Amino acid sequence: MASADRLVSVRRDPRSEEVLARGGDPEAHSILQRTGLVPVVRLHETYHRAPAGLAETDENRLATDAVARLRAAGYHVDCDEPFDTDAQPARYPALGGSVAHLAERLREATDTDEAADILTELTAPHDGILAGLDETLGALAEFLDGLGNTTDPHTARRLRYLADEYLRIIRSDLAHTHERLADRHAPHPARRVCAEQVPDHERERSAVCACPPPPRTVPAPPPPVAAGMRR
Repeated sequence: MASADRLVSVRRDPRSEEVLARGGDPEAHSILQRTGLVPVVRLHETYHRAPAGLAETDENRLATDAVARLRAAGYHVDCDEPFDTDAQPARYPALGGSVAHLAERLREATDTDEAADILTELTAPHDGILAGLDETLGALAEFLDGLGNTTDPHTARRLRYLADEYLRIIRSDLAHTHERLADRHAPHPARRVCAEQVPDHERERSAVCACPPPPRTVPAPPPPVAAGMRR
């Protein structure tokens, strides 16, 4: 049986006539947003809706595409009949997945040199991830400046402020962290690489690994008996 976060409903709300997608986990939410649906964040729920101003045929197309993509990713989708489909669209790796791979590499890093090399992908001044984010925010601000709505210039200024202030602080702090790691040349004490070799001084040559055994977990003591229950 599928767990609750693998269940998604895509239906047209009978009261508002909006196409709404409910349920799912963050991966499902990413799929819905890449389909073109708009996230709506409430206190106890995040759901997705079709963009405003679409014709019904376009809403149906978006909903059908969302159902197909969710099912291709292994989700169980409950949907209205017009949105039902057997299509199996191809899945392509998202750009964010490449960035998240750095986290996996950092979790496996065994020394500061390796961690510094990975951090370079974030901090490189010309083609690092943060430099690309800075350039993207600037390009989006330029796009908004010429869009024509009276609030667009304010949004553009806000984006430039985020890049100039907050992103600059993040880049500066991470660059300093990178410098300290690169100069340290130290192994991580909790991530020693196991060579599965017996040292020369070991008498028991039948041993296959010189690593110490994992720490023994001491079971927690039972809770004290309430005074009123004693006999």
